[in-house]
Amino acid sequence: MKPSALNQREPKTTPTHKQLLGKKGEDLAATYLEQHGYRIIDRNVKARYGEIDIIAIKDAILIFIEVKTRVGRVFGLPEESVTPRKLHEVVGTARYYKLLHPELPDAMRVDVIGIELDFDETLKYFNHIPNVTQ
Repeated sequence: MKPSALNQREPKTTPTHKQLLGKKGEDLAATYLEQHGYRIIDRNVKARYGEIDIIAIKDAILIFIEVKTRVGRVFGLPEESVTPRKLHEVVGTARYYKLLHPELPDAMRVDVIGIELDFDETLKYFNHIPNVTQ
């Protein structure tokens, strides 16, 4: 089974501004990760337990990355919105993904990337937090 086989349906509606903003943030995060030696193997994986924005491998570690993108700080830093419940969903989805892909590395971790864009959608702030579940 291909890694992207978890994505069972494609959206059939026009994306909202929030979805477009999230995609822009995920694209920025993916570019950053690739520039720092991560090999991206999947994106936007949805499963029963939740969803994972980016899945990558670096140094024989399977890494599940949650990306939070915001414009402005009215609600705080983007990464502050990753709740324990959201992390629980990511971990559950990560375990399921690993079960479906036993050929991938056994060592796993969860990272969070917080991105703040200016009102013209230029990058204002970027924070990569590795291994947030430890």
